[in-house]
Amino acid sequence: MVEKGTLKHIGPTTVSFNVTDYARTVTVSYTGILPDLFREGQGVVAEGMMTPDGAFTADTVLAKHDEKYMPPEVAAALKKSGRWQEGEEAQPYVKAP
Repeated sequence: MVEKGTLKHIGPTTVSFNVTDYARTVTVSYTGILPDLFREGQGVVAEGMMTPDGAFTADTVLAKHDEKYMPPEVAAALKKSGRWQEGEEAQPYVKAP
């Protein structure tokens, strides 16, 4: 999840933001155009490399379009941490062939 309040615009196309699973947090830096669906407080997939200082430099950032569809273990972790949105039920995650 993109941690709320952490999105910073460093240059015209460079940003940084934190990604968290509510147990650990990693700072991500990315140069490029963020997807239209990218939002703080939403799920994101970032591909890239960890830097020696523990930050993450992303080559690709993908925004998740619907948080209701997620792996069962992620839904369970969110519920256990108290971060689950009430009234939402996780739908089974089916990996595309």
